[in-house]
Amino acid sequence: MINKYAKIYLMIIAMIGLGIFLIESNFMAQSLEDWVFIYMLSGSIILLNKFLIHLPPKDNSFSMDSSIYLAVMFLHGIDLAMNVLLISSVVEFLYKRKMAWWKHLFNFSMYSIMIVGAYYSFLFSGGHIGEINTQNLLPYMISLVVYFSLNICLMFLFFVFFDRIFKGTFDLGVLLESAIGYSVTLLLSLVLAILLNEKRYFGLFLFTVLVAILSAVFRKFLYLYQEVSERANKDHLTGLYNHGYFKEMLNEQFRDAKKLKQPFTLALLDLDDFKKYNDRNGHLQGDKLLQFFGELLKKAVDGTDFVAARYGGEEFAILMPGTTKEEAFSFLDRLRKEINDTYFSGVEHVPYRCLSFSCGIAEMERSMYDSGELIHKADQALYYAKAQGKNNVQIYEEHNICFDEIKFKENLDTLEQQVKFFLSKDVYTYRHSKRVFKYASEFSQMLDLTDHEKQTLVLGALIHDIGKIEVPRDILNKEGKLERHEWEIVKKHVTWGKEIIAAEKQFDDLIPLVELHHERYDGKGYPYGLKGEEIPKLVRILCIIDSFDAMTTERPYQRTKTFEEAVSEIMRCAGTQFDPFYAGLFTEFIREKYLSRVQNQEQAEKYRDNEAVQ
Repeated sequence: MINKYAKIYLMIIAMIGLGIFLIESNFMAQSLEDWVFIYMLSGSIILLNKFLIHLPPKDNSFSMDSSIYLAVMFLHGIDLAMNVLLISSVVEFLYKRKMAWWKHLFNFSMYSIMIVGAYYSFLFSGGHIGEINTQNLLPYMISLVVYFSLNICLMFLFFVFFDRIFKGTFDLGVLLESAIGYSVTLLLSLVLAILLNEKRYFGLFLFTVLVAILSAVFRKFLYLYQEVSERANKDHLTGLYNHGYFKEMLNEQFRDAKKLKQPFTLALLDLDDFKKYNDRNGHLQGDKLLQFFGELLKKAVDGTDFVAARYGGEEFAILMPGTTKEEAFSFLDRLRKEINDTYFSGVEHVPYRCLSFSCGIAEMERSMYDSGELIHKADQALYYAKAQGKNNVQIYEEHNICFDEIKFKENLDTLEQQVKFFLSKDVYTYRHSKRVFKYASEFSQMLDLTDHEKQTLVLGALIHDIGKIEVPRDILNKEGKLERHEWEIVKKHVTWGKEIIAAEKQFDDLIPLVELHHERYDGKGYPYGLKGEEIPKLVRILCIIDSFDAMTTERPYQRTKTFEEAVSEIMRCAGTQFDPFYAGLFTEFIREKYLSRVQNQEQAEKYRDNEAVQ
């Protein structure tokens, strides 16, 4: 259904386009020879609409009809160009009767507006109708820019009113590809104008043949490009997309989903007991099983927007744009049951006596800043699915992914050993890390966090500055203000810290706290300039704790603030540097836990002094 605003837009464009046509066209001024020429030009347009120019990598195609309109306009003026537009549009309407009438009318009106805009901009910029001046190409370029700009604007509004794009977003890549296409259009329109000027009918014939050959060549080139690309992107054994293409598509779809605020889910699948199957039946039969499973996945995602890939070994992945975790669970659990009922030779000897897989599902959250977080959470959900006895599908849930106390203690000891490296290089950073760890441990107890989130915050607080181990000692210990180049080196500690932590898969959850703890709520932080809830929740909490300790710790080049002054500073910066909600909670925590204690001590000392005086 066409909505109200779309109808109004179509009516306005139709009225403008038809009005322009009636004003600018002149049937009586055309001679019999001109009409023969008009019919031949119209026939060439109809023919060239069948020979589109295809460009890789995404099979973007464009027609050369605009080249003909522009060439005719440059040589014979607007009235002949309008008549060619009318005849070709009528033939198109009769040929494509299944297409809605309003689409034909919109196309006709849009071309009328574009041709008139290009014509008058050509004249106003010094162009002359009837000759091709190769010494002054500026009017032709201006004419094309106006023609191109009108096309972009009219189509952009068309998509907006028809809800084809979201919130007025427009892909700059599409704009660039359109600009390339129109540049070719201008070049060929000048070629056609020169040919028409020299040999009218033969020139038109030559141009039509030339474009048809170009179309065939580009189509063949596109086919070869896609064939090579297909081989590079496909796993040779299963026929699914390979790991490299999966990562590329994951990053692309993750960015799109974040920008458009649409749901996006990732599923990781692992064939159950594949090693046992391999050991019993041999690797060749194991390869056949992987191939068979790949075919089942291809069939399952056929007709959807999902992308299935071989993640590695017996692991597979499915990208599910526009899908919530609940919808993904329904799809994958249904697929799991179907695969359980699908026989493959030798599966009767594995524990479940059928073909089965374990699956972990994770949905993109607003606080995620990197697709790696999504992989990590899906991987944790997959691990949990295996721990639940395999042959089941699990959605990532924080309360299911909590370390036990022994594991948490082991991780804490491991990270503490890493932090101790600072003792010999920068004792300030070591002590700072320990204090931030202490504040985080205490503050986390009064927050509404899951056990896993509390553990992650505490571990992240301890290790957040680990990247400073790579910063030169003379910069770390410099007294006084850092030079600009020195500050740029210090800022890199978040990236170096991420690389250190990423080396141990078990600490993937800590990466955001290490990499992002210098982001600001107002978007003026580093390294990415994330803003508001784009910054993960635990990072927003750590930013406050980290800054509080920095303000209240003695440093040679800055005045140390009291706890009361630091609390006031945090509240002053709430909403700019800090998350206002957690800033309020943290200041309340400091007042209750530390300031009240100091005040009680002061009152006790005052009482003792009074007693002594008496």
